[in-house]
Amino acid sequence: MKILVIEDEARILSFLARGLEAEGYRVEGASDGRDGLVRAVQEEWDLVLLDLMLPGLDGLDVLDTLHRRRPELPVLILSARADLPTKLRGFDLGASDYVSKPVALDELLARVRVQLRSRPDESGTSLRGGRLVLDLARRQARLGDLVCDLSDREFRLLHHLVLHVGEVISRERLLAEVWGYTFDPGSNVVEVCIRRLRKKLGPEAPIETVRHAGYRLAA
Repeated sequence: MKILVIEDEARILSFLARGLEAEGYRVEGASDGRDGLVRAVQEEWDLVLLDLMLPGLDGLDVLDTLHRRRPELPVLILSARADLPTKLRGFDLGASDYVSKPVALDELLARVRVQLRSRPDESGTSLRGGRLVLDLARRQARLGDLVCDLSDREFRLLHHLVLHVGEVISRERLLAEVWGYTFDPGSNVVEVCIRRLRKKLGPEAPIETVRHAGYRLAA
């Protein structure tokens, strides 16, 4: 697995590289936003770790362009900017996950493993999470021989679960990342959307409810 780390602080970049390489990943770094974007677009990577406060080009601008040009490439933001509006902006622009600095290496490695568990197919137009395949171009879900069309919200919710396959995602997090942080927190739209997805996917739907915690796509 090949990981690009876009980070301008040499000390942090070295720390991340050592930790990831010890787990068997191949790691390369970029210390400038513009250089990082060029490399992320032009070369083959399995994952990008992205800082936000970068010289040359702000990390959110890097993310915006990268997601439009390579939507299949997972991007994990690793930043000292921990405020909610910035996090939500990152998810809106296509981030797969958001980790605030400082972070324990074990937690970061766990989040990296989650991201690499969801792999695009060779064409880059589909994403697999466990037994479920999400067609990014047609906005369809495939489960065995079953193929179903998805509404915009259904697609975005399922896409988030696929990117975090095996991980429990809270209702509040889904509400914020799929519907936006200004949406009424008392709404039951998450539950309604989950029910619709389960109905479309049939009795073998791999979406699990974890009581008092959230939802999980079975690995």
